[in-house]
Amino acid sequence: MEQKPARVRIIDAAHQLMLTIGLARATTKEIARAAGCSEAALYKHFPSKEELFVAVLKERLPRLNPLLKRLIAPPGVGERTVEQNLTEIARQAALFYEQSFPIAASLYAEPRLKERHNAAMRELGTGPHMPIRGLDAYLRSEQAAGRVRADADTYAAASLLLGACAQRAFAYEATEGGGPPQSLDVFAASVARTLMRGLGA
Repeated sequence: MEQKPARVRIIDAAHQLMLTIGLARATTKEIARAAGCSEAALYKHFPSKEELFVAVLKERLPRLNPLLKRLIAPPGVGERTVEQNLTEIARQAALFYEQSFPIAASLYAEPRLKERHNAAMRELGTGPHMPIRGLDAYLRSEQAAGRVRADADTYAAASLLLGACAQRAFAYEATEGGGPPQSLDVFAASVARTLMRGLGA
């Protein structure tokens, strides 16, 4: 089997190590060893650990924006209901936060890294606020199509749905069961159904 390109192997290794041993302990030396390359080869692709970290966040985590952009187009005959779309969004968002929190939490332990990450996100025109904007845009398109109440606060609704998904990612580890009380599919459907009670046209 042909070996993956070095850059791909480095990002894969960094992602795995950041998830398992944490950002602080995931040194460039450890990452290079896991990727099967030299530390010098790592620095050829990524001038700093911070830039590698940003690449991991950008390239290895579930991405909500493509889903939201696809849904923004005005719905036509035979399209899924708003509730069905919100269920899919909630499911993908919960997976996104579940996978990104263990890595993103490390930012708060290293202020310099957090500052660099924020600057990189601004430069790329992205960041944790973008899914809220995307979901708000989707709900406004449904509002224009008459499938969401004209007086509904779409930004608040987007914030509530994504906030619930983010909360699910870390709120239950300390419980006796060590996990959420509902399966992902039940959770996503319940959140969407509850939100639609306030949004329904």
